[in-house]
Amino acid sequence: MNLGVKQLDGLTQKRLETWVKEAQRRSQLGQLPTYIPQLAQVKPLEFVVQILTLTGKSYQAGDATLRFPLMSVIKPFLLLNRLVELGEDEVFKRVGVQPSDQPFNSLEQLQTDDGWPRNPMLNSGAIALAALLPGQDADSRCDYLCSWLNQFAHCDLVLDQDILESVRSVPNPKNQRLIATLQASGYINNPDVTLDTYNQICCLSATISDLAQLGLLLAQPSQPQWQVCCRMVKALMMTCGLYQASGQFAVQVGLPTKSGVSGAVLSIIPQQGAIACYSPPLDSEGNSVGSLFLIQKMAQSLGLSVFN
Repeated sequence: MNLGVKQLDGLTQKRLETWVKEAQRRSQLGQLPTYIPQLAQVKPLEFVVQILTLTGKSYQAGDATLRFPLMSVIKPFLLLNRLVELGEDEVFKRVGVQPSDQPFNSLEQLQTDDGWPRNPMLNSGAIALAALLPGQDADSRCDYLCSWLNQFAHCDLVLDQDILESVRSVPNPKNQRLIATLQASGYINNPDVTLDTYNQICCLSATISDLAQLGLLLAQPSQPQWQVCCRMVKALMMTCGLYQASGQFAVQVGLPTKSGVSGAVLSIIPQQGAIACYSPPLDSEGNSVGSLFLIQKMAQSLGLSVFN
C-alpha cells in the first residue's frame, strides 16, 4: 500500500450511495427502542450519513436537515471535556477503562465491581462523569457542555426539549439503581441533579453535519495540547464504545466507534476524517443495524482499519 495515499481518498459519492441503499435494507432487521416513547415513533427507514475528511472533502446521503438526539454518542465528548479540564488523574479516580461484556445499563456489572464504574461508555461511567460538570444545576451543566462542544467542534448542538420530556415521562429504574449504587459507593453526592444532567446531555440534538464535525474534533484535535486526551477517548471508543459488540467490531472494522440508542453512530478515522450515521433500528445490543453495516462496508472496502 502507498503510505502517502489516504485510504479515504478511495471514496466516491456513487460508491457511498450504493452502500447506503444496502444499509437501508439491512436496517429493517432491527427494532426501534420502546423505553423512550418518542424514539419509538420515528421513521424506521430514515438513513442519513456524512463523511468529512481532514482535507475538506464531504460526502453525504439522506436528509441533511434532520435533527436527532445524540444519546450515548455524547459520552466520548463528556469524557473529552473532563479530561481536558480536569486532567487524566482526576477523571480516572472516578471511572475505569476496562471493557465490559454486560449491557450499557447493567447494574450487575456495577455491583460486581463494588460500585466502581468500569468505563466511561457505560451509563454508570457517564453518570459519574456528569457529576463532575461545573454548574449549580442540571440546566447550567448541560448548557456548559453544549457551549463548549459548539465552540471547539464548530457545530450547533441544541437541547431537544421534546425528547427530554419523553425521557422524563417514563421512569428508568435501571438508571435510578445505578445512581443509588454510585451514591452509596461515594462517586456522586447529588443524585437528582446528576441524573437530570445525564438525561439532558443525552438529549442534545444534532444534524448529521454536527455529528461529523464532532468526529473531526477527535480525528485531529485543533488544540495540540489535546492530543493525549483525544487518544484516550478514541482508545475507549474502540474497546468499549459498542458495549458487548466492541471487541468483534474492533476485529472486523478497526475504527473507534460510539453508538446511541437513537440510532446515531460516529466512527473516527484517525488523521483522515469521520463517519457520522443515523439509522434508528437497533440490534439486540442497542447498536444501529444499518449504521454499523455501512461503516463496516466502508472500512473493509477502503482499508480504513487503524490496524492496517
